[in-house]
Amino acid sequence: MAKEKKSVSMSVIKRLPRYYRFLGELKKNNITRISSKELSQRMGLTASQIRQDLNCFGGFGQQGYGYNVEQLQNEIGTILGVQNGFKTILFGCGNLGRAIASHMTFEDRGFELVGLFDSNADKMKDIRIKGLSVYPVEDLEVYCKEVEPKVAVLCVPTEAAPAIVERLVNLGITNFWNFSHYDIASNYPGVTVENVHLNDSLMTLSYQIMNREEQAD
Repeated sequence: MAKEKKSVSMSVIKRLPRYYRFLGELKKNNITRISSKELSQRMGLTASQIRQDLNCFGGFGQQGYGYNVEQLQNEIGTILGVQNGFKTILFGCGNLGRAIASHMTFEDRGFELVGLFDSNADKMKDIRIKGLSVYPVEDLEVYCKEVEPKVAVLCVPTEAAPAIVERLVNLGITNFWNFSHYDIASNYPGVTVENVHLNDSLMTLSYQIMNREEQAD
């Protein structure tokens, strides 16, 4: 049984979704039990690191037995809140926004995508994304009062983000999945933000490629 969560470092929290994903793959392959050593070999971590991470939330394994794959995935899912179903709206239905709305399995990750907004919604009247219509930004206040979303996904240009965020915060939405380059947290210290910078990831890949090639020379 997991212990009550205490102060846990963000580096540990960021590894939990990876554990969840790997355990899901094991379950699909009908693997019911795994040791920390075997899991470490699959994930490229040390067995000690895995045990330390999981011990932050309680003891899930048994010495000499290892981890029950399904049980451990369920425990980690509970810690991550995959059961929550937070009502979520998305801003910006361009290429990126449409791709995220269409292909992300929000419902399997603790969120329910309930609304889409775009500044050019009048040009998207016939578009449905996962069965959802695209609302004009002008309808935001009325919509939020009726639906009470808790999370906003921002897929808008940086210059458009400040005004949208201000409106959302004033409406009580303080949780953001942010694909824009606008620094929400520094302007609104009380909000919860997960920033996604695809350019940063691509440049990190560039460094890794160059570093590997230099080592090979």
